Amino acid sequence: MLLELHIIQNHAPANLNRDETGSPKSCLFGGVQRARISSQALKRAIRRSPVFDAVLTEKGIRTRQLPEKVREAFLAAGYPEDVAKEWAIAASGFGKKDGKPETPNKDTGEILTAQTMFLSPHDIDRVAQEMLARAAAGKKPPKADEVKELQQQLAGFRSVTPDIALFGRMVTSPAFHDVEAAIQTAHAISTHRVDNEFDFFTAVDDLQDRSAEQESDAGADMMGDIEFNSACFYKYFSIHVDGLVANLTGERLGRPADQVSEEDRQRARELAGAMVEAFVKAACTVTPTGKQNTFASHTLPALVLVEARPHATPVSYANAFADPVRPDRERGGLVEQSLKKFVEHVRRLTEAFNLEANGRWLLAPEHKVDIDGVEPVTSLQQLARRAGEAARHG
Repeated sequence: MLLELHIIQNHAPANLNRDETGSPKSCLFGGVQRARISSQALKRAIRRSPVFDAVLTEKGIRTRQLPEKVREAFLAAGYPEDVAKEWAIAASGFGKKDGKPETPNKDTGEILTAQTMFLSPHDIDRVAQEMLARAAAGKKPPKADEVKELQQQLAGFRSVTPDIALFGRMVTSPAFHDVEAAIQTAHAISTHRVDNEFDFFTAVDDLQDRSAEQESDAGADMMGDIEFNSACFYKYFSIHVDGLVANLTGERLGRPADQVSEEDRQRARELAGAMVEAFVKAACTVTPTGKQNTFASHTLPALVLVEARPHATPVSYANAFADPVRPDRERGGLVEQSLKKFVEHVRRLTEAFNLEANGRWLLAPEHKVDIDGVEPVTSLQQLARRAGEAARHG
């Protein structure tokens, strides 16, 4: 079963997600420039939100600091600093398939893996305990070839945290199992054409003598500019609930099916339902943090549509805006026109392609929106509960 989440959300002036030049991210769609928020930025904001964090029984760690965790384990076990450092350097080889260790930072002495890895506490503890066991047996820190062999020895099923089960991970080390994400997240795009603007700002030294007639004390202490835009976004998420449950039980991670009890599956199904509820709430209430101290663009969606599909055939409604929205006084404003185009597109595709759904729920607090076969709800709590129950019962 798929749970699909569609959001229309108008943001006040902001720079929520920047490119390498500091400009708001953008893209071409329908032949015109659109504002864009990357899927990575959206997922990180949701994953780290308090509402989503509250349902996690334990959390994964996206980090390069596996070697530092090994160092900490050796120090806690009473080994001297120089020995702990040697084993941490060896552990840095877990960031590469060939097991080649990394060189400590010459300024800080910090030892990191070459890649950022999304690890569970079980993964980190397994590596640290294996290293400690080898040290206790009188063995020396492994070299690259030995680390490569050790990675193979540590391969196999280990349970993952709920956030890894949902968002997935790709790693090069065979010691850690790849996890296929149970969610697909689209880059949010504006429903209309967007041209960026610039905020020219100045700063004045509070201790300057503003009454002095000296040229050195006249004018601003510094100046600069910040690029920004304002846009109405379409956001789309698709959660493969059965895949999430299989990740939580371990059935997609190498755990034999005959070792998974019906009780295991029921617990995983219940956790998946709680995660879906929290995800819906978080997706509607949190935004990326880029330049928020400057713009405080904390707005809520104009429309949220959740659809529970019996088949794993995802459908994005982004093409509702392939022809960009052009608001005017007669037809309505930007948000109103975006909602109209969205609703009409949903109706046409549902009818023409016979799109099936076990349930469809709509939250649109400030606009009158009517779609055949869609149940209107009056609160985010109610919407999230509907989605969670659909996930629990398949």
